[in-house]
Amino acid sequence: MDVPAEVGVLGGGTMGAGIAHAFVVSGSSVTLVERDDASVDAARGRIEKSISRAAEKTGIDAAEALSRFTFTTDYAAFQNVELVVEAVPEDFTLKVNALTAVEANLSSSAWLTTNTSSLSITNIAAELKNPERFCGLHFFNPVPQSALVEVVLAPRTSEELAALASKWVRGLGKTPIVVNDAPGFASSRLGVAIALEAMRMLEEGVASAEDIDTAMVLGYRHAAGPLKTTDLVGLDVRLNIAEYLHANLGERFAPPQILRDMVARGELGRKSGKGFFDYND
Repeated sequence: MDVPAEVGVLGGGTMGAGIAHAFVVSGSSVTLVERDDASVDAARGRIEKSISRAAEKTGIDAAEALSRFTFTTDYAAFQNVELVVEAVPEDFTLKVNALTAVEANLSSSAWLTTNTSSLSITNIAAELKNPERFCGLHFFNPVPQSALVEVVLAPRTSEELAALASKWVRGLGKTPIVVNDAPGFASSRLGVAIALEAMRMLEEGVASAEDIDTAMVLGYRHAAGPLKTTDLVGLDVRLNIAEYLHANLGERFAPPQILRDMVARGELGRKSGKGFFDYND
């Protein structure tokens, strides 16, 4: 088996649940840790729903797959896993606190990764006791269907982990790309740059949201346009990433006012029912 037999996932939101799903259907047993009982119940519900869908489409044994999940609030449950993937919200302090708590409960042979989409792997690693056993695994939403994972290496990431991480990604049936740590890595940097320009075009009245997206779908064969993709990611998430890139890479990543205004109004995309497109129907 090209994936670890025992995997831990910290955080059972959309991304964490998707990552847990991907490992289980590839043969791993997964221990998912959440912050409280209500969050555990929500994570369990997400995973039961996604595994049931996968069973209908692919014929996997849903009951058998679900039997390989453990849900808990206890970090000590990670003590026997080979790999932990952290998938808490995109906040540096929150991630560092979560990762240091996980690290304190890992065996000396376990590997630790983060699913951050833009934060510095190098800066996070500097807060850990074993930075050589740490790297980024940037999954994409929706994880079960996505084909790409970025393996993000910090200067002190070991060569062994770099090789293992790509092997695990291939074991999930996905394609790894290896990126040296830099603001936004490869995918977020390019994706946000296109999305911010699409927002400016909409703000300036160049074209409608539908036509801007159609230009990229039909003209450049993107699976979805930059505005619909932003709705899927979450406008609040994209704003946070843009602000981080703006601070580190300059004015070309300055968030346009339309994005700030929409987030302030609670128009966050699919999860709120409205973003650049309306999802209430």
